[in-house]
Amino acid sequence: MGLFDFMKGKKAASLGAPVRGECIPISEVADPTFAEEILGKGMAIKPADGTITAPADGTVSTVFPTGHAVGMTAADGAEILIHVGLDTVQLKGQHFQAVAKAEQKVKKGDVLLKADLEEIEKAGYDTVIPVIICNSDAFSDIRCKTEGMADAGEEVITYEK
Repeated sequence: MGLFDFMKGKKAASLGAPVRGECIPISEVADPTFAEEILGKGMAIKPADGTITAPADGTVSTVFPTGHAVGMTAADGAEILIHVGLDTVQLKGQHFQAVAKAEQKVKKGDVLLKADLEEIEKAGYDTVIPVIICNSDAFSDIRCKTEGMADAGEEVITYEK
């Protein structure tokens, strides 16, 4: 039985991992805003590389000027926040390169941003990447992969309308 076999027969949607890395529960992120699901439900990834890709088809809603985070709306209406590292806004864009632009239509797997994880870690920041569905209330049965490795694009969150 596969990890998400319980979803068979239901109209479910999913998000792919925006980056290759180790999946962890959101509760283990060392920032209460994410850990306590204040912004929404989700999971986090300890990244193995710094290329951040779209977890689903949709439209980029926000690329933070500092390049450390991106918001997008999936085709099914899920509002997704991908935040690269903790407190990395303080780097003021150093070690980040925004690739996507606001209002840009993207396909799952398109590059959104790039981060130099080595330099971010050298600067003393945690590089964990929370992946949050900000409008979690609009969906039921949000399930997240919280252990093991995932490749970029591999299903890590499933949810239903």
